[in-house]
Amino acid sequence: MATATTSPDVDDDLYSIAAEQRRELMAGQALDADLDLAFHLQMQEAINASLSLKPSSSSSSSSAPAPPSPPRQPIQSEDVFNLSTLQTEELDKFERERNDRLITEAERKKAMEDIRRQIHDRRVALEIDRMPDDEWEDFGDEFERPYVEGEGSSSEEIFRVYFKGLVVVGDERRDSKSVAVAGIGVAICDSRDDLIFELSKPLIGSDRSRQVFEMKALIEGLNAAIALDLKRVVFFCDFYALYQFVTGKWLPKQRKIVSLINQVNLLRGKFNYSAPFLVARNDVKFAIKLAREAVDTQINRVPEPSGANNMYETCVICLEDMDTRQIFSVDGCSHRYCFSCMRQHVEVKLLHGMVPKCPYEGCNSELKIESCRTFLTPKLIEIMSQRIREASIPSTDKIYCPYPKCSALMSKIEVLDYSVKASVRDVQHGARKCMKCENIFCINCKVPWHNNLSCLEYKRRNPYPPPEDLKLKTLADRNLWRQCVKCNHMIELAAGCFHMTCRCGFEFCYTCGAEWKNKKATCSCPLWDEDNIWYDDISETDDGFDEEDDSDSDYYF
Repeated sequence: MATATTSPDVDDDLYSIAAEQRRELMAGQALDADLDLAFHLQMQEAINASLSLKPSSSSSSSSAPAPPSPPRQPIQSEDVFNLSTLQTEELDKFERERNDRLITEAERKKAMEDIRRQIHDRRVALEIDRMPDDEWEDFGDEFERPYVEGEGSSSEEIFRVYFKGLVVVGDERRDSKSVAVAGIGVAICDSRDDLIFELSKPLIGSDRSRQVFEMKALIEGLNAAIALDLKRVVFFCDFYALYQFVTGKWLPKQRKIVSLINQVNLLRGKFNYSAPFLVARNDVKFAIKLAREAVDTQINRVPEPSGANNMYETCVICLEDMDTRQIFSVDGCSHRYCFSCMRQHVEVKLLHGMVPKCPYEGCNSELKIESCRTFLTPKLIEIMSQRIREASIPSTDKIYCPYPKCSALMSKIEVLDYSVKASVRDVQHGARKCMKCENIFCINCKVPWHNNLSCLEYKRRNPYPPPEDLKLKTLADRNLWRQCVKCNHMIELAAGCFHMTCRCGFEFCYTCGAEWKNKKATCSCPLWDEDNIWYDDISETDDGFDEEDDSDSDYYF
């Protein structure tokens, strides 16, 4: 909602000049009309005089009255370039734009006055709430704080800007054109999340980049906040790349993205305070709804019979209307989500070493590989198979091939049976054959097989761990990582308390490694450190907020 403001004096001068030009045009048009009428009358008189002087061909014909002259066809104005008409149209356009600007300015002032009134009411309510009961009983009936027009200021309150840009391309549209259809949604709320402004705007263009439309939505939101004369804002973003660009942690390479980021930075400079926050997609669902409405205004969805193949269903995660053929139903519980949301959910769980389950809160239905092939890439299918395999083997029975190029996961029982069937020598001394690369290794020392050496002799000759293990241990010590005593999985504390729950289910203290039993600590270590606790109360954020200190470790790909 970009606005261009003009000073009242300049606007009045322009309007006076336009009114004078209109008067001159009307006088000129009236003069032209008079001249045309006089010309037509003179021509008619000349024609009549010419006909009266014409000699008659016979006596009978002379007695007959002269035939009336044919009416003169007026000149078609469409075939003539009329400068005065063009100027009139331009003046009409100027007046319409001026009237629209006045209406917009009046609406903006009304919105600002509403915001001031809300701030005044909130301050009065807070004053009443803080008043002691005995004082209220004595003076409550006489208490009043009438609102005076123009009172109150939004310079101290922090307002919240929610924005979203959506783009629909190709087969998601009913026509199969390649033109991208996009929409943006903006919602501005006060510090209590009460809505004070909303905007839904369609965009049409050949650009299909999500980054571009997300940034355009942010620019619209900041422009709207500036038009409402808001001084302190925070804006919420659910797009990780945009958040990194805005905070300066990533530098864009495309010229269009650089230009848009520069616009964002210029707009942010007009506020006394502005800060970005990375949030989950569900936290901007109101803006998503507005953006979806803007997209829907451009897409003609003809009502179809209930049995049609191209019916639409709303995904409860992203709130987007998807073709039912793009909706996944979880086996066992029948919860339904779109392919895109399911793909992101499964990918995050896999990257955290977990077996993905149904996204519905409290639902433990496990996802099956065969049904997930419809929306997962072959690489994710392979990782998911590995995670399921890891979960099926007890922690005490897991063994990995020590050869770096293999590292296959196996069960101790399975690899023993495989080695016996393969007639591996020294099985009784710990020799095993990898089921994938078929190399021989020692299951006790977890290293490639040491020929002609017992495990005790090998450890005596090699008292230090392999270089790779030393590098990992050094890195873990430097970053204060901890190792789960049950499954040996390496864990890092990003934020929160020291009560850790490993992916294998083991609960322990991050400080000393002692086990937690029945959700209670068995050690006397402190439960948390203040530096690891995040506060979500934005209203208490001070002016010294440092964006570089805002960790992004809570966002996962």
